[in-house]
Amino acid sequence: MTSTPATNTPAWLADLIARARQADGQPPFSDQSLVDLRTGARALVAIDQHAAALASVDEAEFVVDPAERGRGLGTALLDRLLAEAPGELLIWAHGDHPAARALARSHSLEAVRELLHLRLDLAITSSPAAAPSSGTGSPAGSGTSSGVTIDTFVVGRDETEWLALNARAFAHHPEQGRVTGTDLDELLREEWFRADDFLLARDGGHIVGYCWLKVDASGGEFYVVGIDPDSQGAGLGRRLTVAGLARLRHRGIRSAHLYVEGDNTAAVRLYRSLGFDNDSIDIQYRAPAR
Repeated sequence: MTSTPATNTPAWLADLIARARQADGQPPFSDQSLVDLRTGARALVAIDQHAAALASVDEAEFVVDPAERGRGLGTALLDRLLAEAPGELLIWAHGDHPAARALARSHSLEAVRELLHLRLDLAITSSPAAAPSSGTGSPAGSGTSSGVTIDTFVVGRDETEWLALNARAFAHHPEQGRVTGTDLDELLREEWFRADDFLLARDGGHIVGYCWLKVDASGGEFYVVGIDPDSQGAGLGRRLTVAGLARLRHRGIRSAHLYVEGDNTAAVRLYRSLGFDNDSIDIQYRAPAR
């Protein structure tokens, strides 16, 4: 069993991720965990390239090769993570699979957070209309009577202002609110990144919201949608989501999906009103300090 820092994702780990994604229907690691691996914020803990975890001091995600499951590798990896954690450890189980639930029960882990994965088939749904109070789902560059316009992210210009807005919008979010300039630089270098899929809402020239799309083999993901707290309640979240759906349709994408906190009732209600439905659930478990 090894534990190493990494500045790049090893080829064998990328292959393991691909195999697990094909078998399970969702990726075993979040994008932020992979960014953390490259920046050194997380370490790679592995068992013979058959099982791998990305771990920080207080959080971990791990996966076992589909061909090697049932041999106790998941138990061995979890035991090591718990033994080496300096305090309380949070562990994600993507997809809420029965084997993950059984492993959590065997180690007395407590489920503390639920992340819903919602999906929308763009091929069989019509283009949604924005609520009357929020203007129309206008394309990038157009304006509304409210003075809010939607354009796209400009690399080299918008990073600092976006980081400040993102920190305000997700001040109480354990992951998104901690995105740094280094993290953003890594994301902007991702193969899937396109500036014209990163929609920004501006009021008086200042960013007040955004809808960041990620298009890859799984379809079009609403990677993250954020609204300035001072601009909430005016329908901007709906307008940006509708603009995002229009952008995906313009690109010929047939499936849209997103992740949303299970207890974020306003966001869940919005997405369901636009036709998104359940696809899977991610569960975060807590292991008390030993």
